[in-house]
Amino acid sequence: MRTLGLFLALILVTLAAMAALTYPVWLWLYPHFGFPFHRVADRIGMLVLGAGTLVLARRLGLWDRASWGFGAPRAVFLRELLIGFALGAPLMAGVVGVMAALHLREWKAGLALDAASLTAIAGMGLLRGCAVALIEETFLRGVLFSGIARESGVRVAVLATAILYAITHFVGRYHIAADRVGPFSGLELLAGTLSGLAHPLGIADAFLCLAAVGAVLGLVRALTGHIGACLGLHASWVWVITFVRETSGPDPHAPLGFLLSRFDGVVGWLVLGWTVLIGVALGAFYRRRRAAGFAIRGG
Repeated sequence: MRTLGLFLALILVTLAAMAALTYPVWLWLYPHFGFPFHRVADRIGMLVLGAGTLVLARRLGLWDRASWGFGAPRAVFLRELLIGFALGAPLMAGVVGVMAALHLREWKAGLALDAASLTAIAGMGLLRGCAVALIEETFLRGVLFSGIARESGVRVAVLATAILYAITHFVGRYHIAADRVGPFSGLELLAGTLSGLAHPLGIADAFLCLAAVGAVLGLVRALTGHIGACLGLHASWVWVITFVRETSGPDPHAPLGFLLSRFDGVVGWLVLGWTVLIGVALGAFYRRRRAAGFAIRGG
């Protein structure tokens, strides 16, 4: 578990860097660009985590394309990415349809439902989905998965990356208004970021749902041998979820409202159950593709 331990240490270093560096960097940038405090912290975290990942990957012998999840031939990789994207969108849209049927979410007041507005929201969601998928899949299902699988086996790699995937979604959600920022705001941000994890029962539905999503992506990574399909699935899921969040909100009076978490009003017990179902279906689909040789090589 040396690889996992080193990457966990890197995450701790990243959080410490966010706490220590965000205030001075924000003081420098805010008068010119007006960046929110939490956004500066996020960017510092991304830079430290990215640089640290490069260092650890080289140190641990994970410096080849296969270890980063890009080992398949380009044509195969792109084909599996597109297939994953084509599968992911309707699978996520299915559970959104269930939410609508159960009246769990309602259209946002004042939302313009014209084609131009909806197209803009969809375009923003697509860009966000591609960016999030590339960063998270390369780090989690790419280099980290490869290192853990090499040392402890694929099952441990699937489980460890799924748990870490869930945890990362609770980081960076604490915001501090500009007029409240002070020398110790970095520590306040760190404490606020980790506060949700200190009350596990309050986030159990969201955490288990996100861990299940991570496990499904880990299973697909294990069955295909690269992250092409993971990128497609992940990007399309974020695309649909972004569209849903931007156009609707949880109905506070819905009798079955407990099925959606307070974390973001989307994930929760309903999506957890749905994820288990689509996980079984995707597992069967990619096992057949692996048996036929499609997911790893051309065919």
